Amino acid sequence: MRKLSFLIALCMTAPIILPSACSPKQQSRTVLVETESARLNTWFAKRFEEELARSPMSQTAFGQKTNYDRLDDISQLALDETTTLQQIWLDEMRRDFDIDRLDAQTKLSFKLYEFAAEDKLASHAYAEKDYVFQHMNGPHSDLPSFMINQHKIENADDAKAYIARLNAFSQFLGQAQDRAEAQFENGVSLPKFVYEKLSQTSRNIIDGAPFTQSQTDSPLWADFKAKLAALDLPDNQSASLLKDADAALRGPVQQAYTSLLSMFEIHSLQASDDDGAWKLPEGEAYYAARLKHYTTTDLSAEDIHQIGLDEVARIQAQMRGIMAQVGFDGDLNAFFEFLRTDPQFTYSNDDAGRRAYIEDATTIIDDMKSRLDSLFITQPKADMFVKRVEPYREDTAFGAFYDQPSIDGTRPGIYYINLKDVTEQPKYLQQALAYHEGIPGHHMQIAIGMELEDLPKFRTFGRHTAYIEGWALYAESVPAELGLYTDPYSDFGRLSMEIFRAARLVVDTGIHTKKWTREEAVQYYLDNIPNPEGDIRAEIDRYIVWPGQATAYKIGMLKIQELKKTAEDRLGNDFNISEFHDVILANGSVPLAVLERLVDDWIESKEKN
Repeated sequence: MRKLSFLIALCMTAPIILPSACSPKQQSRTVLVETESARLNTWFAKRFEEELARSPMSQTAFGQKTNYDRLDDISQLALDETTTLQQIWLDEMRRDFDIDRLDAQTKLSFKLYEFAAEDKLASHAYAEKDYVFQHMNGPHSDLPSFMINQHKIENADDAKAYIARLNAFSQFLGQAQDRAEAQFENGVSLPKFVYEKLSQTSRNIIDGAPFTQSQTDSPLWADFKAKLAALDLPDNQSASLLKDADAALRGPVQQAYTSLLSMFEIHSLQASDDDGAWKLPEGEAYYAARLKHYTTTDLSAEDIHQIGLDEVARIQAQMRGIMAQVGFDGDLNAFFEFLRTDPQFTYSNDDAGRRAYIEDATTIIDDMKSRLDSLFITQPKADMFVKRVEPYREDTAFGAFYDQPSIDGTRPGIYYINLKDVTEQPKYLQQALAYHEGIPGHHMQIAIGMELEDLPKFRTFGRHTAYIEGWALYAESVPAELGLYTDPYSDFGRLSMEIFRAARLVVDTGIHTKKWTREEAVQYYLDNIPNPEGDIRAEIDRYIVWPGQATAYKIGMLKIQELKKTAEDRLGNDFNISEFHDVILANGSVPLAVLERLVDDWIESKEKN
């Protein structure tokens, strides 16, 4: 990793370039700092490995084949044990290491580990309020996705491990079901409309062969057969493995989903239409804790609501400027309706249109790749590509999202686009969306973070939503400075993406603290942003089951923009965009307050020079 000058102090790093410049006392302190820093970094590595050892599925995601035949223990007991370990480890670090004897980078690691541990402990205190199942990414859909996208079959033993994991579906999903049942008994129930979405996704997993007499294979059966066929095993061995997989699917897998479907039906009969966190036990405190977790700030719900209102008004003024530029005769809402309905802004809603979308999105990403040298010092080694969301999870998946590369470099990053209904992915949003999910957005930040050297692994895999999503939203504006939004409609699309995130501040807090109904939230969006109604309804449903998460994007972006403006104002001609981006990205994911300190240190180091 390229060491950042603003984090390095003379006589506090190794190697010492000019030992004669330091007194014996300073040299002695240097050795002490090096020793203590190395000791803490060794401790970090051990804690990371201990935590990883508790998650066979994380081991697979990291490209390891240890415990390849096992799934995670997601029982309440296991979650409680993990939290207890977090407290023990936090106490141990504070007791056994002196932060004043650490070098600057390790001191930062100390503070980040402390922040992460305290955040996990605070989140666990309200964990029973977090819905175990939700239609966006619950265990019922995440587990099949994990098997299909993460579990490789490179030999017969891998195939046997896949089958063993299929046989473990009933235990894994049963543990999740036990937690959901306990939640429901304690007054934590999803809004009524969510249960049918959960049921539909679950039915999709067990629809088709071998569960039914169908010419179409179910997703897991199709995946196993395709991976096995690529091995070129003897016919009798392949037949035996297929027989065992068939039995696992029609046994534990089907039993697990049949049980879930029964629970979803029973809970739906008793659920209400109330949507917000305010309806939950200790709902107000829970939502405040979620806001703190996702934004890494102490902003109140009321603060965030007002920021959203102000940002929506500001961005709408810019939108009116583009509306005048293209000569549209009408008000902003009429322009929104024009964008939603005019066929020039959508691909054909068929396979040809889907292929065209993927091809054009790939072209946008490839063009941006060619421009990175002028914007970034540190760049990811891992590649990325654009992929359509698999049909089995199109009904409930996000409209677009990014999947990180594997740690071993064998699997690239993936920008997924949901093309079930191509008309919900308008052309004027395509550039900004590709920049957000791909390059210079999530792929730059997440892949770079994973590849950073000489940092503890808990930092290279750190995930602070305001930082990650704030960067991706900020990244949508970077190509604008290069003049890449040459079409005014695409530039309007950039503003549309930004106002979409600004309106989230209003809607999320409106639902969870002001008791807005689902329809009131939908109407606010329809009145203030240009997104298609189907997209809007899907987003509102997301905020309802994921309180607070949607507020992180705009809060993070505003902080990065604020820091950039501060740096530009103070440094003038000495401001360098690639150096600024390195400060933001080359320390991994951090809370926003820490990010501000890093940028301030960089500015001060530049001013001194």
